[in-house]
Amino acid sequence: MALRSGTIRLFLTIIFLIQGYFNSAAQIPVVLHDSTDQHIFEFGEIEAFEDTSGKLTFNDVQRKPFTPSTTSTPQTTNLKSAYWFRIKISNTSNVKKRFLLEFFDQTIDEITAYIPDASGKYTSKTLGDNYKFHQREIIHKNFELPIENRQGESAYYFRVKSWQRADVIIVLRSVNWFIHYALDEYFSFGIFYGMILVFSFYNLLMFFAMRQKQYLYYVLYILSIGFYEMSTDGIAYQYLWSKYPQWNQYAFGVALFFVSIFSLLFTKELLYVKAKAPALNKLLNILIAAGCIYFIAGMFVYRLLFNYKFFEFIPLSAAFFTGIYILRRGYRPARFFVLGYGFLFLGFSLKLLILISDGTLNFGVLSYYSLSLCFILEMILLSFAIGDKVRLLKHKKEKAQRRIMVQMKENARLKDHINKELESQVQQRTKEVIEKSSIIEDQNEELKAVNAILKEQAEEISRMNVLLEQDNMELQTNIEKVSRARVMSAEVNFEEFSKIYPDNESCYQFLAELKWEKGYICSKCGSTHYFQGHLPYSRRCSKCSYEESVTTNTILHNTRIPINKAFYMIFLVYSTKGKISSHKLSEIVAIRQSTCWAYSTRIKKVMEDRKKDLKNAGEKGWSKLVLD
Repeated sequence: MALRSGTIRLFLTIIFLIQGYFNSAAQIPVVLHDSTDQHIFEFGEIEAFEDTSGKLTFNDVQRKPFTPSTTSTPQTTNLKSAYWFRIKISNTSNVKKRFLLEFFDQTIDEITAYIPDASGKYTSKTLGDNYKFHQREIIHKNFELPIENRQGESAYYFRVKSWQRADVIIVLRSVNWFIHYALDEYFSFGIFYGMILVFSFYNLLMFFAMRQKQYLYYVLYILSIGFYEMSTDGIAYQYLWSKYPQWNQYAFGVALFFVSIFSLLFTKELLYVKAKAPALNKLLNILIAAGCIYFIAGMFVYRLLFNYKFFEFIPLSAAFFTGIYILRRGYRPARFFVLGYGFLFLGFSLKLLILISDGTLNFGVLSYYSLSLCFILEMILLSFAIGDKVRLLKHKKEKAQRRIMVQMKENARLKDHINKELESQVQQRTKEVIEKSSIIEDQNEELKAVNAILKEQAEEISRMNVLLEQDNMELQTNIEKVSRARVMSAEVNFEEFSKIYPDNESCYQFLAELKWEKGYICSKCGSTHYFQGHLPYSRRCSKCSYEESVTTNTILHNTRIPINKAFYMIFLVYSTKGKISSHKLSEIVAIRQSTCWAYSTRIKKVMEDRKKDLKNAGEKGWSKLVLD
C-alpha cells in the first residue's frame, strides 16, 4: 500500500512538471531590438493566474501554474480575487535603447510589480490609483515602470487588485517613443477637452442670450461627459485631485450619474417630449428619479453599485428611443439627435459587449477609446440638432412675422375705410347736436327754476328728518326700556329674553358691569389697578398678575350650559319665586332635566340665603342672584 501511494505521488509530480513545462513553453517572450518602438502584450505573450484567496505571496505564486491569455486583453473579472500576470522579455543582442512597461488602464487600484535585477533577484514596486499621484516614478496619467536591458530572458510578475473590473493592457515602449507618444496623447487630450470647453462656453452664451433651458442642459451634459472622460483616462486624477486618491473610487460614478440625468433633461427640453409624447415624458421622469436613488445608494450605502456601469445603458436607450419616436412623428431637429445618440449607442453597446464577453471583443487601444470618439461625434451632432431647432424656430418666427405684416396692412386698409365712414358720421352727428343744443339750452333754463324750488323743499325735508331722527331715538330708547321692563317683570319666552342677552358677548359684558360696578379690587393682593386679561372681559392685576375671569365668584362659575340659557334659568326661577319645576325648565331651555334640577336647586338655595336682600328688589332682583 505504501509503495502504491508513493508511485501515485511520483506520477502526479511528473504530470505536474510536464504541465508546467508545456505551460512555460506556451508563453512567447518578447524580444528587444533597437528598432522596437512599441509592443502590446497579448494572447500567448501574457500569462495569468487567479489567486481566489488574495493572500498568496510572490514566492507562493512563482510555483503556481500560469495559463496563457485567451484574449487580447486580460481582465480582472472576479473582484474578490487577486490576479497575477507574467510576461517574458528576451534581450539576445546588445540593445542600446531604454525601455519601459506601461499599464494602459488608469483605473486599476493597485499594481505590485516584481522586477528582476542583474543578480536574478526581484524587487517590488507598487502603483495604482489608490496611491497619491506624486509618488509615481514617472509623472504620467498611465502607470510606467522603467526596465533594465538585461541579457537573456527575464520574467516579470504583476499582482493586480481592483474593486472594479480592469483591463490589463501591458505595453512595452522605448523611452524615446514614450515621450513622443505622451506628447501626442496630451495634445489630443487638449484638443478634446478644448472642444468641450468651447462648445460649453458657446452654448452658455446662447443660454444667456436666448434664455432657453436646452442650452443650459446641453452645457451641463457635455461638461459631465468631459468629467467622466477625465475620470477614466487619469487626467482628472493628475490635475484635479492628485493628493486625494480616494476620489478615484467615486468620480466616474458621479460623472456617469450627471451624464444620465442631464442627457434625459436635455432630451425632454430639445424634443418637446412633454407636449409630443406625454407617456415617454413620464418614463423619462421615472428614470431620472430612479437614477437619483441609485446614485445616493452608490455614494452612501453600497459603493460597488458604481461597478454596474451597464445600468447607464437604460437612460441612454430611453433617450435614443425617444429621439426615434419624435423623429417618426415628423419633428425634423430630432434627426441629428438620433444620429448623435446612434453613435453614442454604438459606443456603449461595444463597451457592454466587451464587458459581457470577458474581453474577447477588446481590441486594445481602439476599443478602449471608442466611447470617447463616439462622445465627440455625438457632441458635434447634438450641436447640429440644437442649430436645426433654432433654425426651425427662426423659420417659424419669420413666417409669423410675414403673417403679422400682411395682417397689419389689412388692418391699415380697414382703419382708413372706417375713418372715412366715421368722418361722414361725425359730420352728420355734429349737425344734429347743434340743432338739439338750442333745445337743450331752453330746457336748462326751465330746469334751473325747478332746481331752485327743489332746493327749498330739500332744506325743509332735511329739517323734518332731523326732528324725525330725534323722535326715533327717543322711541327706540322707550321701546328698549319697555322691553327690558317687560322681560324683567313678566313671564316671557326664551326668544324674547334673548333679545336682551342675544349672545355670550352681551352676557359677559353684563356680568362684568355687575361684578365691578363699584370698582376693581384684586382678590389676591387688593390692588385696584388692572389690565385687560386674555379671556373675554377678564381683568389681570397689574401688581401680582393674577387674572380673574368674569364668571369667577359668580353662580355661573364652571357652568357647562350656555350662559344665556343660564341667565334665563335664573330669571325663570326668580320670577316664579322658585315654584317652576325642573321638568318645566328642561322643556323650556332644551337641557336635560337632571342638569336643570341641579342648577335650579342651587339658585333656590341662593334665593333662600338672600331672602331679605331680594325683598322688594324689583326688576333687578334676579341679577342679585348672580354674584356669590
